[in-house]
Amino acid sequence: MRGRRLGIGAAFAVLAALLHAGGAAQGPNNRAQETVINAIKAEGLRSSEAPVLFHTLTDVFGARLTGSPAHLEAARWALERFRRWGLQNPQLEPFEFGRGWELEKLTVEMIAPRYMPLIGYAEAWSPPTAGVLTGAPIYIGDSTAIDIARLDERLRGAIVLTHRQQTEFLRTDRMQPSDGNGPVQTGNPPLPGPSSATPALEMLTRLKAHAAGVALRPGAMEHGTVRVQGNRDTARNEVPSVVLAAEHYNMLVRLVQAGVPVQLRIEVGARFYENDRNSYNVLAEIPGADPVLRDEVVLVGAHLDSWHTATGATDNADGVTAVMEAMRILASVNARPRRTIRVALWAGEEQGLLGAQSYVDRHLRDETARARLSVYLNDDPGTGATYGFYMQRNEAAKRIFDGWLEPLRDIGVRRNVIEGIGATDHLPFDAVGIPAFTVIKDFRNYDVRTRHTNADLADAVKVEDLRQSAVVLAVVAWQAAMRDQPIPRRP
Repeated sequence: MRGRRLGIGAAFAVLAALLHAGGAAQGPNNRAQETVINAIKAEGLRSSEAPVLFHTLTDVFGARLTGSPAHLEAARWALERFRRWGLQNPQLEPFEFGRGWELEKLTVEMIAPRYMPLIGYAEAWSPPTAGVLTGAPIYIGDSTAIDIARLDERLRGAIVLTHRQQTEFLRTDRMQPSDGNGPVQTGNPPLPGPSSATPALEMLTRLKAHAAGVALRPGAMEHGTVRVQGNRDTARNEVPSVVLAAEHYNMLVRLVQAGVPVQLRIEVGARFYENDRNSYNVLAEIPGADPVLRDEVVLVGAHLDSWHTATGATDNADGVTAVMEAMRILASVNARPRRTIRVALWAGEEQGLLGAQSYVDRHLRDETARARLSVYLNDDPGTGATYGFYMQRNEAAKRIFDGWLEPLRDIGVRRNVIEGIGATDHLPFDAVGIPAFTVIKDFRNYDVRTRHTNADLADAVKVEDLRQSAVVLAVVAWQAAMRDQPIPRRP
């Protein structure tokens, strides 16, 4: 096996040198492109390390909430992999994030009128409870602010059901943009919110004033799926917050309203981390070999962070795996691109694209610096195989990318779409005029099941899709790094 891989790498190195020697004036010809793409496919589909990378990210590290020890450990592990593969300039680049947080213990149980473990998760950055809370829940979903105020001392240390029963649910995944040929709509589907007589902010303010013990609210997913996020600016003295599976929350409300004596046992054990208020992007690169173009960069990235209830498999360990494996493939076959190919694993995406924005603010402050970044290729929304790219209304770039998909038809690519998509790490780059595009993936069971939920586990991802996505990214990054001109900017 090792001898065969070295043979591919040696052949590729000779080819790359030939391409480089004649590439300053013109890009590689079609036959040379085909040879390179075949070498990338051979390495990526037959000798892939994607399964091991994905297993480590999900089953070993698990959830990778920005600011948590698990995220930092995963970042250091990725950095070591880049070093092992021979990538240059590996580094953890810091940016200010704020307090870290980690869930250390969680108990959510009904102990009367019968025993039943409940499906629920603390919101990220929720303060811990004052030990184990046991008692009858107080329902305030139909209570006005005045009604809540009248409860007064009854709320001190109490377990509070804050909202009405959840009756609206997210039941449909967003459309699949790679199907068909016409225009598409993109973007996250709206998530129904919980209902209450008192606005949520006012309610929580009053619960805090009365020193409530913990606030329970329903999620808007079905069948035991719980979507849970959190706010990094949550104060230490806020009321601890737990999101319950809608079916379990609704059961509790019905029992209370029927006058059945319910008893719950709740404990949130959480730790804040404040010694290091930075988080870190992971960076490394394959240096460009062309003396004219080597200072230009093709950037490939995905966000390493996740939410905390599962293992962040589809959001975004699969994207990170594809990006890392694409770089390993290129390094393994001794690629010598004309432009530098740089990899970035972002932190803080789930809190507002913070890592990507930090990179833009630090490295792309002026037009000269921006001109050196030829293109940014991002892997995030959806899961499964890579079908193409959202082209952000960039017609000229789409014509180029359409040509790059042709030799990848045999491994399942479909089409690029002219429409753009929001809410992921290409946006800070797009905002300053850099061509920045995110891959199109599958959305089946993504919105209604795995995204930001307790079901975002490794079993939701197919290993063959990880291999395919890595090959697509490696081929497109290579072609972008070898062409005469950078990718055209949008007018």
